[in-house]
Amino acid sequence: MPDQTTHFVIDATFYTLMIFSVLTWTLIFFKIWQFATNNLNNKKFNDVFWNARNLEQAKHLPAEIFNGTQSHLAYEGLLWLDQYERLHGKSFNYTGNPAELLEQTLRNQLQKEQHTLESGLTLLASIGSTAPFVGLFGTVIGIMHAMHDITASGSTSLDVVAGPIGDALVATAIGIAVAVPAVLAYNFFLRRVKLQRQQLESFVGHFLLAVRPETLPTE
Repeated sequence: MPDQTTHFVIDATFYTLMIFSVLTWTLIFFKIWQFATNNLNNKKFNDVFWNARNLEQAKHLPAEIFNGTQSHLAYEGLLWLDQYERLHGKSFNYTGNPAELLEQTLRNQLQKEQHTLESGLTLLASIGSTAPFVGLFGTVIGIMHAMHDITASGSTSLDVVAGPIGDALVATAIGIAVAVPAVLAYNFFLRRVKLQRQQLESFVGHFLLAVRPETLPTE
């Protein structure tokens, strides 16, 4: 492999790992902000929503509190209840058991909220699994180039061999250094998503018990 091509491949490997690192830390800081903001919004919402005297008061809460995942569920549920009262008997979409229809609406919204919380995790997992191989690829190319130079020099002394090979191994070290935070962050945020999912499931159950949709007319 010509020297120019070899240097291009090695440089491309380092630039790729640098991009991976920037993406990883950008996602880490974004996800930390996302989960922290969501937890704060959910706390504020729960303090107001569950202290409402009745369903009618809950429907007229200020719009600015509906900013977290749980508030989005509540908003969709309250919106569905309002539409059911207006369109029941007039739209096939609102025909059937109201409790089951409302639960299905909430489950659909729950899936959307989970997808939002999971955004970016696939990229973190991909970086964590591919970065070491990208680094290893750079190392292999570097060692091949080093061996070619050593052969051309005609010297096999330790000073001649160790330097180029040591430089080539840097790519593998960088690949591992990029992969470790990506993998750790992925596992941490995946755990946070599971905890958020459990809280959303609990909210759906509480909401259905509070509004009692089975009392709505079905005919």
